[in-house]
Amino acid sequence: MLIEVKVPQLSESVAEATLVSWHKKPGEAVARDENLIDIETDKVVLELPAPGDGVLVEVLKSDGATVVSGEVIARLDTEAKSAAVPTSPAPIPKPADPPAVVTKPTPDVAASAAPTVMPAARKILAESGVDASQIEGTGRGGRITKADVLNATKPASPAAVVSVASPTVVPEAKPALPQPSTPSVESALAGRAEQRVPMSRLRARIAERLLQSQAQNAILTTFNEVNMGPVMELRAKYKEKFEKEHGVKLGFMSFFVKAVVAALKKYPVINASVDGNDIVYHGYFDIGIAVGSPRGLVVPILRDADQMSLAQIEKKIAEFGKKAADGKLSIEELSGGTFSISNGGIFGSMLSTPIINPPQSAILGIHATKDRPVVENGQIVIRPINYLAMSYDHRIIDGREAVLGLVAMKEALEDPARLLLDL
Repeated sequence: MLIEVKVPQLSESVAEATLVSWHKKPGEAVARDENLIDIETDKVVLELPAPGDGVLVEVLKSDGATVVSGEVIARLDTEAKSAAVPTSPAPIPKPADPPAVVTKPTPDVAASAAPTVMPAARKILAESGVDASQIEGTGRGGRITKADVLNATKPASPAAVVSVASPTVVPEAKPALPQPSTPSVESALAGRAEQRVPMSRLRARIAERLLQSQAQNAILTTFNEVNMGPVMELRAKYKEKFEKEHGVKLGFMSFFVKAVVAALKKYPVINASVDGNDIVYHGYFDIGIAVGSPRGLVVPILRDADQMSLAQIEKKIAEFGKKAADGKLSIEELSGGTFSISNGGIFGSMLSTPIINPPQSAILGIHATKDRPVVENGQIVIRPINYLAMSYDHRIIDGREAVLGLVAMKEALEDPARLLLDL
């Protein structure tokens, strides 16, 4: 009995997908729910399990093919037995042709063989009418370069001409100096390694969305600095008890998420989005957390982050990181979001201007925390400082709301008790 293997139903926002790599070949046995092939969308990589036990008898779409929801890509035979893939019979060798007789050219003929002429040199030879065989090439492998042609065609210096009737000496004419030789593109790149790799569907989608964001949003970035000392002290005091109680480490991202939610509650327009000529104010707080993965940057969503505890946030972020590394994030986990946080500090970034993740209207960039000199009460002191950068869509968010929103995040982080007391 033949069973059709079809592309699973994709989400409404995903029109098509790409077949990455088949894990089975025609003729091989497969077990029910065994992964047959990886399917890449512009958001995630999906595994397609076998619909039943049997033998993969036919593959209709090969690696790299573009497919849509419900399309048949292979067939299974539930009654067939595993067999090796038939190979084509070896071709009958043709009788060898008699060896060709190679006539060794005489020295005169060999000497008159046309030398290799570089493109720039060929143009000058055509204009001057000089025979290339009369020029000795100094380039690699005896190639004739532009400099060789210029040196061979420059006029000889004429001797000074003395008039018989007058002792006046005619000044010697100075020949034009040859232009410095400019290597052609072909010669400059000859022998240098290059590799051309097509963009993955995810990378192409990332590029498309970033260009869309910069083209459609009036992006402006505001900056501030935050003293991370209070958060670091709180974390150092309770991190062991926190990990023992909740089974997850207490990081900094949960504090940033809580600080962002506190600011969005005070200034709802930062949590809004643009839809045509309308501003959509969201009554919920779905915070996107930018996560690096082997396939590129992905932004899974913390749903209802305002209702999550620090422990719940840390557990979810850790889960997202593991899923991103394994390519297991689902489309639902990557869809939506009202505000995003990008943490370049884990890579050592000091400062950046993050790009808005459409259709959102703002994004917070956090960076590496470093000891820096600051002024407090007229004294220079050293504090662990983190630079915050919030990019926002100036079409709907004015500078006042953007600056005050970032200040609200700063104040919440510098006094973590505000987060617990909802101040």
